[in-house]
Amino acid sequence: MSAAGRPDLESIINRGGTSRLQTLIIAICTAVMIVDGFDTQLISFAAPAIAASWQVPPASFGFVFAIGLFGGLIGAITSGVIADRIGRKPTLLITVLLFGLASLATPLAGSMATLGFIRFITGLGVGGALPGAIAIAAEYAPKRARATVAAITFCGIPLGSVIGSVLSSQLIPAYGWQSVFIVGGLLPLLLVPLVVVCVPESIRFLALRQDREAITKLLTRMGVAEEEAARVEISSDAEPPRAPVRSLFTEGRALGTTLLSLALFLTLLMAFLIVNWIPTLATQSGIGTSAAILGVAALNIGGIVGALVISRISLRRPQGMVISLFYALGAVGIAAVGQAGSSGTWLLVSAFLAGFFAIGAQMCTVSLLAIYYDTRLRATGVGWAMGCGRIGGIIGPVIGGSLLAASIGMGAIFAVAGLVCVACAVTVFAIGRFVLRTASDDTARPGLAAESAA
Repeated sequence: MSAAGRPDLESIINRGGTSRLQTLIIAICTAVMIVDGFDTQLISFAAPAIAASWQVPPASFGFVFAIGLFGGLIGAITSGVIADRIGRKPTLLITVLLFGLASLATPLAGSMATLGFIRFITGLGVGGALPGAIAIAAEYAPKRARATVAAITFCGIPLGSVIGSVLSSQLIPAYGWQSVFIVGGLLPLLLVPLVVVCVPESIRFLALRQDREAITKLLTRMGVAEEEAARVEISSDAEPPRAPVRSLFTEGRALGTTLLSLALFLTLLMAFLIVNWIPTLATQSGIGTSAAILGVAALNIGGIVGALVISRISLRRPQGMVISLFYALGAVGIAAVGQAGSSGTWLLVSAFLAGFFAIGAQMCTVSLLAIYYDTRLRATGVGWAMGCGRIGGIIGPVIGGSLLAASIGMGAIFAVAGLVCVACAVTVFAIGRFVLRTASDDTARPGLAAESAA
């Protein structure tokens, strides 16, 4: 409640349960993330079949993987700027439409250069859709459930990869590699009408624009009495100003920011190295196409389960130490994937274990950013570290392609990925030991100290 006795927007959203409208918005945003994860990984599933059809070396796909991820980096950066100008909803619509059409156009590619260009455009769309979908879902959730809603929405990405793995393992052998891109294009296009009709503009964006009429209508749809909705106080500074990047390296934060950025760089390098190359390397080792693709599904299912287990254990143990231990065990699991040989069963079991430990740790590493930075710096800190992580994600597939071109075997390539996972363990251990402290040790954590003082 505001000082003037009028209800404020945040208190109204936070005070009650989740309305049908809010549930529908969150469900559709999660569906967008599922097809986002689906389309992001399609190229890795189809690469072995495309290489055989076009008679090109599998190693040449390192560039195609990397250019798609680079498009995702550009898309994520530019979509935020566009969303601040025209709104979250229209930006989400544009990006979903973009990667849907680009996926449909993929079967028309007749060369590696054209394929790389189309994957870059696809990356612009999938990278641009992620911030909008998560922001809209989180901003319509009550504050007590906002972190959970954001996590559930984000988990749509690995779930989409799992669904893509299963569908690709059936579609590619039966109908050719083109079929998965047709499905991957139709699914987001089917979501566009749902977003148009069912998903309103972000209520926080409307508050920033002081659009009282639109906010009143939305609150009414959320079950708020019309009289109360019309009286709601809209703050002119609903969103705090973004702190400059240099502030991440001042007041004792340089070590924390450096280690957190390094952790994101290494973990996404490791994740995209193994995710993009499992189907190709397993197929070359004599494992059937379906089993090779399902290896990625096992990896992502393991990651989702592992992230839930880490979250549970971290309630009783220091989170940094738990994540570090899982990375260390994940290195063993990743190395085991490289020893699958021609055994599809070994591949599926070892991929699940690698996902459970390494990918589960990777999904939880992002939460360390929210723990370290205070409210004033959190958005800037997360954005900076995720940008460093995406650079690692671009480099990972290129390293895999270079090793493959040098005739390095599957076992050695996954051993390299395992060593990167060990580096992740060491980095996160250092974060837990030298950067993060218990909530009572405010002086050792500049971010927490500032937040406590506030």
